Amino acid sequence: MPGTGRWLRPLTAELAAPAEVVGAKALGLAMLMRLGLPVPPAWVVTSEACRSYLAAGRWPDGLRAELAAAVRDLEAPTVSVRSGASVSMPGMMDTVLDVARGGVAPAVETVFASWKAPRAWTYRELHGISHDLGTAVVVQAMIHGDRDEHSGSGVVFSRNPNTGEPVAYGDVLFTRPGTDVVSGTAPTLPIESLADREPGVWAELTGALALVEREYRDTCYLEFTYCSGELWLLQARRGRYRGAAGIRVAVDLADEGVLDRSGALCRVSATDLDAARVARMDAAGSRVVARGVGASAGVAAGRIATTSESAVSMRGPVVLIRPETSPHDVRGLAASVGVVTATGGPASHAAVVARAMGRPAVVGVAGLAVSDAGIELPSGERLAAGTVVTIDGGSGEVALGEAPILTGPAGDHLGRLLGWADEVSGRSGGTDVQRLAAAHAVLRPGD
Repeated sequence: MPGTGRWLRPLTAELAAPAEVVGAKALGLAMLMRLGLPVPPAWVVTSEACRSYLAAGRWPDGLRAELAAAVRDLEAPTVSVRSGASVSMPGMMDTVLDVARGGVAPAVETVFASWKAPRAWTYRELHGISHDLGTAVVVQAMIHGDRDEHSGSGVVFSRNPNTGEPVAYGDVLFTRPGTDVVSGTAPTLPIESLADREPGVWAELTGALALVEREYRDTCYLEFTYCSGELWLLQARRGRYRGAAGIRVAVDLADEGVLDRSGALCRVSATDLDAARVARMDAAGSRVVARGVGASAGVAAGRIATTSESAVSMRGPVVLIRPETSPHDVRGLAASVGVVTATGGPASHAAVVARAMGRPAVVGVAGLAVSDAGIELPSGERLAAGTVVTIDGGSGEVALGEAPILTGPAGDHLGRLLGWADEVSGRSGGTDVQRLAAAHAVLRPGD
């Protein structure tokens, strides 16, 4: 393998550079390699190269030569070219797949330029991410999930992100590339479908989830492709669970010995406690008109908006309803109290971004048709844009009008966590948030 140059780093288990230089994606891949897990060979174009390109409007001196040598070293007929900033920005920048060895430079330039795309700019504004960071780029040997009947792609969480339940949760497509999974353009299958279709791949994947959880001491998310029965991991990151799911995970990890009780308490925030008593729609007292997959827990009511532009311009709370969402819908998602899609699964773009923004989401409503004028329900009934609906991102139900809401019980996991908080602080009583804050004051006195 050629040596490290000014603008590129080889992806190895020993990769030791700040995320601000090589990006979080590359560091996640290096971690997988250290654990002995299968990762396609790759090179990382540093964010320094991106910043230089964006500032000067041209390629940095020496980058083309370094990139040409790196691509020759990969010895792959085609490569994938993916962004990898220090902070995750799901789907906000361009990815170029199946790139011939002689067109890699045009693909890297495309990813660099997408840092300034309006959708990426809006996402950074919403999440307080600096516009000056730039993005690293991972140039990796291409793995084909559509090669044959023993190939496919998917994404998987180590635990259910809606509930925290300790079971693998995600989407898979057989004989299809990974872009079809995350885009939400195709109806996906639940991840457990892989167990029957490819038991060897399933066993290797669940083993990888356990290893990565132990390494992170936290939940995890993996993107994968398998080609002719051989598993390859393409991304790893922490799961980012919130509310009741985050509380359950913290308590379960303490029970499993991954965290101590102090560590579990420090994982939980006041915001998690506020969302712990999960709201749900009273289906018995509502007119449920459609059902899909609950992809981000919570209940929201608002007027139907079928485009991002209308979601931004409408007054009052709106529910964005789309055939599927794309990164171009980030402004509409931010302006909405919830989202519904006709296609896609719980790991599609709509679901991932909705969870990151704390919005309820219902995906994969089969038979739902969407137009600028409104929606046509699976029953054939039409609802005009502006009609009020209520969605339940836990049950996957959509109801007409503003439905009554029930608040579920706190659950055993919250009760146990607050008991630990009282033991640490030496006091009891007060609100849930006050009890947690008293424990945090002891455990993290500087906060």
